[in-house]
Amino acid sequence: MFFDASLSGSGRMSCVTCHNPANAYAPANALAVQLGGPELNQPGARAVPSLTYLERTPKFVIRPDGKFDPDDGGVAKAARPVFSLLPDGKTWPANGPNSAKLAQLVPEGGMDWDARAATLPEQAGGPLFDPREMANRDGPALLARLRAAPYANEFIAVFGQEALRSPDSGLANAYLALARFQAEDRSFHAYDSKFDYYLAGRAQLSAQELRGLKLFDDPKKGNCAACHLDRPTKNRMAPAFTDYEFEALAAPRNRDLVANRDPAFFDEGLCGPARKDMAGQQQYCGLFKTPTLRNVATRQVFFHNGAIHSLEDAVRFYVERETRPEKWYPRQADGTVEMYDDLPPAHHTNVDVGDAPFNRHRGDEPALNDQEIEDVVAFLKTLTDGYLPAS
Repeated sequence: MFFDASLSGSGRMSCVTCHNPANAYAPANALAVQLGGPELNQPGARAVPSLTYLERTPKFVIRPDGKFDPDDGGVAKAARPVFSLLPDGKTWPANGPNSAKLAQLVPEGGMDWDARAATLPEQAGGPLFDPREMANRDGPALLARLRAAPYANEFIAVFGQEALRSPDSGLANAYLALARFQAEDRSFHAYDSKFDYYLAGRAQLSAQELRGLKLFDDPKKGNCAACHLDRPTKNRMAPAFTDYEFEALAAPRNRDLVANRDPAFFDEGLCGPARKDMAGQQQYCGLFKTPTLRNVATRQVFFHNGAIHSLEDAVRFYVERETRPEKWYPRQADGTVEMYDDLPPAHHTNVDVGDAPFNRHRGDEPALNDQEIEDVVAFLKTLTDGYLPAS
């Protein structure tokens, strides 16, 4: 199914169209968003993320803030209860009696940039039915395509005679099969980068790569490891290079995106518009999921809107967003820099300005200089799968 283009409305688009196995299950081109739809000419809404290293992603929850512990299945040790997003099918009011508690709750886990799919099996439904992607009209239409697939008999042998009798059962089983393929096939989580061999004592990092690792970890320099965890867990699981949480980083607006031609349109991640159930949670507007940095050097576009097109510039944006904003944001008519131009002003307060390297000010020296940026990038390149150690 992952390779089957007949499961799309166009008959020409499969999962691998956007999630190329030869490029860490991500696009191999430099388009900010990919093209899909019935005629393969509809631009998507967001940059396509990699499907690698999703197997340990916890289910989407909103939990009390506390120190992240990956050995607890993504739940903070300090946390008492863990709250699902929609208890009793209702959303929490933004200014209701629990608003003070809400400010201390942290969204975590889930799939997609906005975690609108809580789990990996749920994720497949999004692209299959998105009119800008695989563009299936409805469940019965996709069920008919599954019934006509050359593997339909195998599908029934695995899931039973009722597997393709109704859209509900057929789609549920299809989603489960796709999720199990991604969770079980080693190519989605090879853990065979140079850094993995380094952790195992089977490879040495170069002097530059070691400098980059030190800067990556330094809380006063790159501070990357604060969100992109790079240490093995207590259970000796390899690091996933993400804490599965969400940040408002205020990536520059990508004015090449069709949706952004409307100046009143803003993609605000957790609070919409793609995600509908958290529209009232203003404190989450502008937050997007922290992706793994594994295989990041294979990418040609960065951030949810694909606004940045090199790994060097992605690192540079982090350290210059506050210190040299004029390089990243446009100027307004009065000459002032239009900070955080891809968020409405009311939500600028959600942008992270407290953690390094964002805690510096305009005119300050960036946390990393040009050489240090090169060093960090050299380290990030050690996270690419497929390293062959010297025998």
